[in-house]
Amino acid sequence: MTSDSIEQPRKSPGFFILVRHGETPANVGNTFRGRTDSPLNENGKAQAEAVAARIAREWQPKAVYASPVYRAMQTAQAIAERCALTVTAHPGLIDIDFGEWTGLPMDEVSRRWPVEFDQWIHHPGQLKLPGGESLGVLRERAQATMQELAARHAGESVVLVGHNVSNRAILMETLGIADDQFWYIGQDNCAINVIRTEINGRFSLLSLNDTCHLPKDHR
Repeated sequence: MTSDSIEQPRKSPGFFILVRHGETPANVGNTFRGRTDSPLNENGKAQAEAVAARIAREWQPKAVYASPVYRAMQTAQAIAERCALTVTAHPGLIDIDFGEWTGLPMDEVSRRWPVEFDQWIHHPGQLKLPGGESLGVLRERAQATMQELAARHAGESVVLVGHNVSNRAILMETLGIADDQFWYIGQDNCAINVIRTEINGRFSLLSLNDTCHLPKDHR
């Protein structure tokens, strides 16, 4: 028997616990939030505590990373405190740049940019946001971030706290689906998604948009 025929031991997989931030007033108002520093509202704070309790109970994460935007950092801080960790802000988790749409209500955007808004709803992968970026650029950032952190934390569980759009980009990359299928993925506030690192360097999705830790009055 040659050394080549001896089965090499499999490395333990790593896991990303991908979380969307808690609710903010801008979520309730249905505006394009992007990179605005909208803080969590009281419901969002309760959601953050609930997701933190579940992560501390079910996983033993070695690190917590978050988008540098305030609402994500607030949510990540609740998780980190429960897990006796500190939060590291990571620019690769920041939300999409909505450009001229940032901070505007959806109905105003649909009125002022009817063609672009229709494209965002029906063909989001083909749109470069006015004064902002595209889903393709966001997805490249998401892919680089996943590869970087998977290499840094091989075999470990790591919490990532991001946003509705940036999390969907990570999930699209995980599933290998096209940017135009953006709307096929749900991301509720403080939902958990579990992603496993595979030995071929890719990722597999184990759970999606799990909110069972949130009481019904906090969803």
